[in-house]
Amino acid sequence: MEHTYPMVQQRGEEEQTVLGNSSFGSIIRGTRGHLSSFIDSVSQWLATTSGAREDELSLDSCHSAFSPVPRNCSTFSMASTSVPENYYVVPIGETQMVILKRYENLRLIGSGAQGIVCAATDMVTNKPVAIKKLSRPFQNVTHAKRAYREFILMNLVNHKNIIGLLNAFSPQREVEEFNDLYIVMELMDANLCQVIQMDLDHERLSYLLYQMLCGIKHLHSAGIIHRDLKPSNIVVKSDCTLKILDFGLARTAVEAFMMTPYVVTRYYRAPEVILGMGYGENVDVWSVGCIFGELIRGRVLFPGADHIDQWTRIIELLGTPEPQFLARLQTTVRNYVENRQKYQPVPFETLFADNMFPPGADNARLTAAKARDLLSRMLVIDPEKRISVDDALAHEYVNVWYDASEVHAPPPGQYDPSVDGEHTVEEWRGRIAF
Repeated sequence: MEHTYPMVQQRGEEEQTVLGNSSFGSIIRGTRGHLSSFIDSVSQWLATTSGAREDELSLDSCHSAFSPVPRNCSTFSMASTSVPENYYVVPIGETQMVILKRYENLRLIGSGAQGIVCAATDMVTNKPVAIKKLSRPFQNVTHAKRAYREFILMNLVNHKNIIGLLNAFSPQREVEEFNDLYIVMELMDANLCQVIQMDLDHERLSYLLYQMLCGIKHLHSAGIIHRDLKPSNIVVKSDCTLKILDFGLARTAVEAFMMTPYVVTRYYRAPEVILGMGYGENVDVWSVGCIFGELIRGRVLFPGADHIDQWTRIIELLGTPEPQFLARLQTTVRNYVENRQKYQPVPFETLFADNMFPPGADNARLTAAKARDLLSRMLVIDPEKRISVDDALAHEYVNVWYDASEVHAPPPGQYDPSVDGEHTVEEWRGRIAF
């Protein structure tokens, strides 16, 4: 018998996904006609885009177009000497995928340091899914903790704007042999790396931002800070439904205060993280602001070459922070920052000029001026002055989509404090297995 995990609800044909059911579709259809042009443009990008930028290459990117892998594969190499009865072997490049037989028609859609992702068909539900094989999850304590964290948090959250965990399995039958972990998720059409290349109108810009904020609010309601928001960790369907994924770096708000600064992909790293300060929930707001600005400008806002250059890129555009902020820094960091070249902020009317936005929308609240105002509140160096998720959701540029059932969704499941504990590789292995 295959080893599936009792803590994961096994979802069958009765499951109803939220894909294709966003309020965006019905609202736009009532005011601007059908979404066919947007769907066609996404489909075109899916057919022509070769991948994400090198700095954002992610195992969760969903844009490669490979032919389905044939099912009758012959080679196999595992610690055990035989393939379990309910499994079969699929070679994906140099990797062997040992897959439950319910999943067929595998094709590679993404790869990275954390593993690989394949699209497949679930023959039980007759629905498309994404299967993620974690790369060497028990190679060391760091890998094991990240695997456990992602597994637990995906099973904890329950929101239409956060990727859902449909199943998890391993071909190994005994804990001592347990080395491979497969996570089954909803299959999306693209990630924001591709959407950034498209010309989006205000309705879609605003709606994508609204969904990001709803998903982040849900995580924060469980005391979880994502910490690694970036375009390749945000996926969309052609109907503009958005979901956040990849919780391997997520932390609780309490734990985050003492965390190392080396978190979050550099381009989306908040100033307080760069400067080694304690940080809270609005570290995610900064990342969302960077992504929102990138959607508008079509390129990364702060493309730092290294940790120090990242800070320079930020102050070149936003200006050197005020002395009150610098006074809160550690002495050595403060001395370094104070001795750097001083910059005046570039006006947001220049950073995000009118010609970077689409023509006016049907709704008077969806304007370039309103978008700039929200960006100016999100991209604030001092985290104490940065807008909160709740206030961002109430902003005029976003609250046109406000739906209490989405903003105040049912709370996540009970958070497991052991996610933040320190254990050996064998202990992490056992925690995932049982």
